[in-house]
Amino acid sequence: MASPYLVFSLSASLGSMGELAGHERRGSLLWPGRSALIGLMGAALGVRRDGDFSGLDSLKIDVAVFDSGTALRDFHTIQSVPAAAVKKPNSRPEAIRKAGGRLTTSITLRDYRAGVFYGVAVQGEGLEEIAAALRKPHFTLYLGRKSCPLSSPLNPQVVQADTVEEALGQVKVPFWLSRHVDLSEKVMVVGEQGSQRDYVHDVPLDRQRWHFAARDVGIRHVELPGKTMK
Repeated sequence: MASPYLVFSLSASLGSMGELAGHERRGSLLWPGRSALIGLMGAALGVRRDGDFSGLDSLKIDVAVFDSGTALRDFHTIQSVPAAAVKKPNSRPEAIRKAGGRLTTSITLRDYRAGVFYGVAVQGEGLEEIAAALRKPHFTLYLGRKSCPLSSPLNPQVVQADTVEEALGQVKVPFWLSRHVDLSEKVMVVGEQGSQRDYVHDVPLDRQRWHFAARDVGIRHVELPGKTMK
């Protein structure tokens, strides 16, 4: 029996899909994690970081990786004040001033994916409301970070489908990407099902402190039935 799915596309010249984030290195997954997609839909609906995400947290989400892009690494130079240099400063400017040049300089790494394109299928309640918000988002939408704006509209639509694969087969592909998306090849789909298993930290526990729990995800390579719309 067919069920309703909200499907939409995600494309960006540069994307960063959160992984375990340390001080020296912030990696990127090959696909947008659950927390990123919930955050994106929440931003479209106008939910602030300290707002109520309970309706979105209950959604089931599958991602088709049409193009995982190319790995790109950026280097950031940061300066910190050694604890021995200044005791209990009231602010960073004060600490730097009192340190008198006694600063520690280090390089941190930021990983991105360049030229990505994904399809997303969502199951649950409130799909029409989310679709309307994605067409006219309350906040500006990004693919991971504010330095990663989307390169095309999301083209959200609520469709009827018997399977996740059938729903993902109805994702609209931006016309300038259509020649790069080969529908005859198998597509990697990330969700609950899949013979290949992996653990990713993308379940929000504390959005204020950026704490995430591990999630067991399934990865499968399938041919999408139907024809992805252009």
